[in-house]
Amino acid sequence: MDNLDYGIIGNCRSAALISKNGSMDWCCLPQFDSPSVFGKLLDDKIGGSFGFEIDESYSITQQYIDNTVILVTSFSNGLDAFEVRDFMPRYHKENKTFHSPPEFIRYIKHISGKPTVKVTYNPKLEYAKAETKTYIKNDFIVSLTDNEAYDTLFLYTDLDKEKLIKGEELTITSDHFFLVGYHEKLFVPTLKMAFLEHERTKVYWLNWMERTTSFNSYDKQIARSAMTLKLLSYDKTGAILAAVTTSLPETIGEVRNWDYRFCWIRDASMVIKVMSSLGHKNIAKRYLKFVINLIPDKDEKLQIMYGINGEKKLTEEFLDHLSGYENSSPVRIGNAAYKQKQNDIYGILMDMIHQLLLNFNNDIEDGEALWNITKGIVWVVDKHWQEPDKGIWEFRSEDQHFTFSKVLCWTAVDKAIKVAKLLGKTSKLARWKLLEEAIKDDIMVNAWSDKAQAFTQSYGSEDLDASVLLMESYGFIDAKHPKYVSTVKAIGRELSFDGLLYRYKNQDDFGLPSSSFTICTFWYINSLYKIGEETTAVKHFDKLLSYSNHLGLFSEDLDFKTKRLLGNFPQAYSHLALIETAINLSKITNDEKVKDVLS
Repeated sequence: MDNLDYGIIGNCRSAALISKNGSMDWCCLPQFDSPSVFGKLLDDKIGGSFGFEIDESYSITQQYIDNTVILVTSFSNGLDAFEVRDFMPRYHKENKTFHSPPEFIRYIKHISGKPTVKVTYNPKLEYAKAETKTYIKNDFIVSLTDNEAYDTLFLYTDLDKEKLIKGEELTITSDHFFLVGYHEKLFVPTLKMAFLEHERTKVYWLNWMERTTSFNSYDKQIARSAMTLKLLSYDKTGAILAAVTTSLPETIGEVRNWDYRFCWIRDASMVIKVMSSLGHKNIAKRYLKFVINLIPDKDEKLQIMYGINGEKKLTEEFLDHLSGYENSSPVRIGNAAYKQKQNDIYGILMDMIHQLLLNFNNDIEDGEALWNITKGIVWVVDKHWQEPDKGIWEFRSEDQHFTFSKVLCWTAVDKAIKVAKLLGKTSKLARWKLLEEAIKDDIMVNAWSDKAQAFTQSYGSEDLDASVLLMESYGFIDAKHPKYVSTVKAIGRELSFDGLLYRYKNQDDFGLPSSSFTICTFWYINSLYKIGEETTAVKHFDKLLSYSNHLGLFSEDLDFKTKRLLGNFPQAYSHLALIETAINLSKITNDEKVKDVLS
C-alpha cells in the first residue's frame, strides 16, 4: 500500500474505510470501538475484507456525492460500467430520533453494458481472533464465531448467494444491493428498500451541509472536513473520537501505534469549538452533556480521555496474532494514556464552554451545570498549575513543566473570567484575576529562552515545540508581540522540513520523531497568517492541501520525504486545524490572493 487511499462512510454510530479499489478493509460493528468485522487494514492475510475483482480492462475512480458522505466507486472499461455506492444509513425518523442502525449498504448501480465481477466477501469477526464460519441461509448469509465472544454478521443481497460466496463471476445488468448488518432483520431487505435508504441518507447529509456556514475560499475542503468530523461523533453519548482506527503507525515499521477510537477531552473540545463556529449546535450540546456526565466529584481529577460510552478504564492490550499495518506491530486495543495527567485539558474545556456561550447564549441548557464546572476548573487549576505533567504529546517518561500546559492553565482562568461576566457572576473575579496574572508572569519569565529567541517546549529547555504556536490563538499573547513573532520564525527555521513540521525534534520515549504531525503544519501556517506573512501562509496551505488523499482526507502524520499519509485515519486533529486555517485564509480577499501569486 502506498498511501491511506481510503474513503470513510459512517452514521455517527460506527464507520468503515473503503479503499480506492472499492474494498472495505476496516469496519467495526455494532459501534466504533467494537472488534473489527473487516480488518485487512491491520493484517493483509487474515484481517478480512469485502471487495470486488474485475479484469484489467476496467479503470476505477472514486468520489463522494457532493455534500454527502455517500462514497461512489466507479468501474468502467468503456462499454461496461457500474458503480458501488457505499453508505451507512442515517436520517431523522418521525419521532425526531435518528435511524442509524449498525449496518452498511453497498448499492450496485448498473451504468452500461454487461460488466462482470467477482465478489470477495471474507468477514473475520472479533479482530480475526477466532475462526469465522460463513453459511448460506434462505434469506441471508450469516457469518459467526463459535468462541466465547459469539458474534454474528448478516449479509442480505438480491444477487446469487452461492456464486457470491464461491467467488464466481457475476454479470451486472441491473441495479443490485448488499446490506451487511450486526442484527438479523425482521423484514427481508429489498432493492427498493436499499434505494430508499440511499435517498433518505443523501437528503440527511444535504440538509446537514445546508446548515453549515459556507466561505468564499476553500469551501469544498472545509465542507469535507466538517462532514468527516461529524462522522467522528458518537450520537448515543455525544463523545467525539480522535480517529476511527487503531494502530496505524506514525512511521512504517516503528512501534508508535495507538488506539484512537476514544474521546480525548482536548481533541473533542477543539472539534466542538470548530463545529459550533460552523453553526452546528446539536453536536455541541450532545458533547456538553457527555462532559457534564463525566465531571467527577471534587476529590477526583478529570481524565484526559474516556471511552465513547464514558468508560474510565481503557486498559491497553496487544493483538499479537495480527501483523499490523505494513507489518508495523504491535496492534493495540485500549490506550494506557488514560492514566496520564495533562493540565492543558482544563483550558481547552473552558475555551470551548466560553465559545458555546458566546455562540448560543440564549440556547444553552445546563447553565448552572456549566457555572459549576467553571468554578470547579478554576479550583483545580489553582491547586495544580505549578505541578509538572505529561503534556499535549503524552510523553510516557517523567513529568515536565510544559509551556503549552502552563499557557492552557492561564487560558482556563482567562475564559472562566469571561464566562463569569457572561453569566453575571462577579464575586470571584478579583481573586481569579490575580491567579491569571500570576500564571502569565510565570510563563513569560520561565518559558522564554534568550538563546533560542523563542518560547520553548518546557521551562529551562532549549527545545522548540510546535504547540507553543497556539499561545496567540488562545489569547495569551498578541500576534505582533516581538517574542511571538520571533518564536514563529524560530520554529519555522528549526522544525520545518520542506514545508512540513515536526512536533519537536528532541528525543522522546521512543527515540527521535521521524514523521510530520499534520496539525502542527496547519498551526504554523495559521501563525504565519497571524504575524502578517499572508502570501507565505497561502502558498504553504495550498501545498499542504495537495498532500491529502484522493478524497481530501488527512491522517495524523505525513512522511517528510514521500508525503504519504501515516498514523490513524481520518484524524480529527488534522481536519479541525484545516478548517480553522482555511477560515482564516478565506478572509484574505481573492483579489489579494491573485495579486500575491502573480507577484
